[in-house]
Amino acid sequence: MKIAVDAMGGDFAPKAIIEGVMLAKQEFPTIEFQLYGNEEAIKPYLTDDTHIKLIHTDEKIESDDEPVKAIRRKKQASMVLAAKAVKNGEADAMFSAGNTGALLAAGLFIVGRIPQIERPGLMTTMPVFGNKSAGFDFIDMGANADNKPEHLLDFAILASYYAEHVRGVKKPRVALLNNGSEASKGSDLTKKTYALLEQEPGLNFIGNLEARDLLTGAADVVVTDGFTGNAVLKATEGTALAITSLLKESILNSGLKGKLGAVLLKDSLKSMKNELDYSSHGGAVLFGLKAPVVKTHGSTGPEAVQATIRQIHKMLEQHVVSDLVAYYHEKSQLESID
Repeated sequence: MKIAVDAMGGDFAPKAIIEGVMLAKQEFPTIEFQLYGNEEAIKPYLTDDTHIKLIHTDEKIESDDEPVKAIRRKKQASMVLAAKAVKNGEADAMFSAGNTGALLAAGLFIVGRIPQIERPGLMTTMPVFGNKSAGFDFIDMGANADNKPEHLLDFAILASYYAEHVRGVKKPRVALLNNGSEASKGSDLTKKTYALLEQEPGLNFIGNLEARDLLTGAADVVVTDGFTGNAVLKATEGTALAITSLLKESILNSGLKGKLGAVLLKDSLKSMKNELDYSSHGGAVLFGLKAPVVKTHGSTGPEAVQATIRQIHKMLEQHVVSDLVAYYHEKSQLESID
């Protein structure tokens, strides 16, 4: 099992990335890690170089680079070289904490999509309140600004397969994000998508889901278009940050009794913070490509990197992408006969 790592992507690269890889090596000692980046910057954080392949490059894609231009012009960038390794069969998967748009472009133009899938979707596992071990797979988080109903059907199939084979959810409940629970509600896109999801025999489709019920565990997979998904994700993140900040401010301004209470509630507050952190489930998967391409948050720490590698390992171990390629190939043959 070989994983290509963009060691220079992210706010705290290469330190956080390499420290996370070192943690993952203890958990998965047989994985070969291919580290793409500046050799001198990477080496100080390598505590174990077994099954480590270091590929030096001085070039990297910055967070403010225009994604498609950066992929085309920076041929020796760490992210580009990692993607090329996957395309050429030198690595089985890749991940990066760098420029999201550039990684989407690298995945689409270098790694390549499954032929029958017109638009890959960006998917992450979000938390469910009150159940730390649970979560739901949310797709599309922003890989596409505009979608067709057929795209959302593909997203549902991809995410449902992931929920079952990577997260171990039997017959995952698939819901369509909408502004009402009734089948007649929503835009032209959601109405047409509802009809497709309802007719797909391989899906356990449970109908529409309102945004207020997202974090309650009402569904195992939630499907939406990329524009809506990105807006919902950022609104959820912003709300969580605002609540945390407001709680902290209230405690600091509540006098001695409030501060004493905060000391007593320290473990509970830490538990709440961890519950809001969806990085423990791994990174965001660009789903619909010929190999796993996973994005971690730019400010990710070593533990989140380790969780992402655990996620990639499970995807490769369960042959998720290769099974989906076979599924879509068989589906296209049946459709051509019809």
